[in-house]
Amino acid sequence: MANLSEIVDSLENRITQLLHGYEEVKQKNLNLEEELKILKSQQNQSQQEIEQWREKCGSLKLANAMLGSNQHKRETKLKINALVRELDLCISQLSE
Repeated sequence: MANLSEIVDSLENRITQLLHGYEEVKQKNLNLEEELKILKSQQNQSQQEIEQWREKCGSLKLANAMLGSNQHKRETKLKINALVRELDLCISQLSE
């Protein structure tokens, strides 16, 4: 009987240890999920900032080209031609 009692005590200890380990892993998982949410939010903000900087860079390139910069003349001409075509399309639609 003493042997059976020792086995039961041993099982109880192991189960207690397993439950304790489970709770620790569960808490770590919750912490990691929260950290993941924060990192995803930061990533989205960074992506938005990158997109804003790209737009500003494009605007600066266009402004430099319009100010006479030789570096971006081709891009400027293409942009102006696109704007003229768009205006022509609008005018033709209005005249119909």
